[in-house]
Amino acid sequence: MQQKEKWGSKIGFILASAGSAIGIGAIWKLPYVAATAGGGAFFLLFLVITLFVVMPILIAEFIIGRSSGGDAILAYKTLAPNTKWDLLGKLGVIGASILFSFYSVVGGWIITYLFKALSMSLAGAKQAELLQEFSNTTANPYLSLGATFIFILLNVLVINRGVVSGIEKMSKFMMPALFILFLVLIIRSLTLDGAMSGVQFFLKPDFTHMTANTILITLGQAFFSLSVGISVMVTYSSYLDKSVSLPQSAISVALMNVGVSLLAGLAIFPAAFSFGITPDAGPGLLFVILPSIFNQLPFGTLFFVIFLLLFLFAALTSSFSMLEATVAPIMSSGVSRKKASTWMGILIMIMAVPSALSFGVWNDIHIFGLTFFEFADYLVSNIILPIGALFISIFVGYRLPRQLLQDEFTASSHFGKKMFIIWLFIIKYIAPIAIIFVFLSATGILKLF
Repeated sequence: MQQKEKWGSKIGFILASAGSAIGIGAIWKLPYVAATAGGGAFFLLFLVITLFVVMPILIAEFIIGRSSGGDAILAYKTLAPNTKWDLLGKLGVIGASILFSFYSVVGGWIITYLFKALSMSLAGAKQAELLQEFSNTTANPYLSLGATFIFILLNVLVINRGVVSGIEKMSKFMMPALFILFLVLIIRSLTLDGAMSGVQFFLKPDFTHMTANTILITLGQAFFSLSVGISVMVTYSSYLDKSVSLPQSAISVALMNVGVSLLAGLAIFPAAFSFGITPDAGPGLLFVILPSIFNQLPFGTLFFVIFLLLFLFAALTSSFSMLEATVAPIMSSGVSRKKASTWMGILIMIMAVPSALSFGVWNDIHIFGLTFFEFADYLVSNIILPIGALFISIFVGYRLPRQLLQDEFTASSHFGKKMFIIWLFIIKYIAPIAIIFVFLSATGILKLF
């Protein structure tokens, strides 16, 4: 049974799609990578690669979804019947499931720390004390599992309500709120003594860092920041009508993603440098470094709560798309949305258990030298995402009819045939080569040569 739901508005689709792309990594990883890889020079390169290499694949996923009107699996069955191309959609659904399972663990940490901050239990704590607190929190199996399940449940409740009443409604609230909260933090951060040193560290162009390795890092970061490759955007665009321009929507999503990373850097680095701290990337930034900074500010707990809410919104809008991508194929077989989302929610909760326990009782269990959490992250980020993006490029560039592609690309758009030809050239030749380099680098194969 083909899903008949539609987005209520163009802005709803754009905000939901941007929310899907703007995840935790855009806030705790990308700003740090930028600051240590050339600052303004990195962002210029990142913007160019995002717009001219990665965004074309995002448009490709949009085209697959809207032209077929199907979910991540049904779309390929519709566009390439009696072939094995639906395996690409199945890979995407598996990837989204695994990604959601370990992503929910981090979402649970955010919820836990939100309660800790509101209860003032972190107020006045030094960095060493906060590091121990984070270690104790993540190692506690009951706390970790409980918070992870709550995060998954929040997603299930939203997906239960459908595309318009659930995903779109929450995205219309959370995405503007995210930007407003960022602006509050940036204003406070920039008014601190020594704040400009942090801005300079973050944004000063340093072209001496523009080595071949930096370009490769930037390329990989651009691919993974838009989450192309697991067909979540195929699912989202299947609810879209012909009145929306796909290229213009993709540009909006890409620019909002870059914009959030810029805002994150402007909120974090000035405050960090004001107190003589160089922030690292990863969970330690959110749960150790930032609380230690906010504890030194007047009304610091309030600002930390704001930052946690901001992270929670980013995490939720991103995870909505992961769960929806796994629920839609089940609905296509005739199962109701509520049953499908509940079943998948329970399955994801089971899948999340190993990752949630990776920091405590199962910390000594390894797969290829990695904990369950690390292995799930590596599997999705370094293998499933690049392979999915590569075959999406091949599918659109070489399998779909040229006329179908042109009709979808130019529908309700200012982009004409010339822009379509450029886009198609990128999809057929540039993107696959770039993805192969990212894949070989991420898996370590490139180092062998």
